[in-house]
Amino acid sequence: MEKPIRRCEEHGYFRGERCQRCGSEGTFILGREKTYRLGRVVSGSLRHFPDEIGLKVDSSGWAGVDALFHALEKRYGWIKMRHLVGLIKSDEKGRYEMSGSKVRARYAHSINVNLDYPPNKLSTLYYGTSEEEADMILSAGLKPIKQRYVHLSKTYKKSVEAASAHTDRPIILKIDAGEAQKDEIEIMSATDEIALVEEIPPKYIKIVSAKVA
Repeated sequence: MEKPIRRCEEHGYFRGERCQRCGSEGTFILGREKTYRLGRVVSGSLRHFPDEIGLKVDSSGWAGVDALFHALEKRYGWIKMRHLVGLIKSDEKGRYEMSGSKVRARYAHSINVNLDYPPNKLSTLYYGTSEEEADMILSAGLKPIKQRYVHLSKTYKKSVEAASAHTDRPIILKIDAGEAQKDEIEIMSATDEIALVEEIPPKYIKIVSAKVA
């Protein structure tokens, strides 16, 4: 279950019972259940089904914060703007990005968007997968399935965590991002943990580990 949202006067919105930076209890904004319900609709609206709630998302994934709020207001009569802004700004996985009066999801889109994040600066990235899929990836490369981009992990640890959500025996693939980018394959840095790419050919991929969770 999601953590509740609170707001620290000095450090802004946070998740949990106390501000992680100063220990303040802050002001209560939204409880666990409503945070969970609202989060599912917000992430779904920005990533997968904006048309279903009447939301316009541009080619770079941006939507108006006011437009999103008014669309949500029709479904949740209790919602206030502080609930939406608090949800976006306190998200611990960095799912969202706000710029002025606009908001977008940083990753995991299934709708057709062209994101414009800065280039990845790491020479090596990782991708966690199952034993069944590893051979196919080594043969055919990495391509998105049900999403606009392939999501690569910036650390070995995060790739294990991502794969372990889907398999008990994760296989970790090492991506030679430096060489891929030298060959003009665009890899973007979406968050501190995630890089995005449209496709990685097999010559840049190697198995580095098979780890039993």
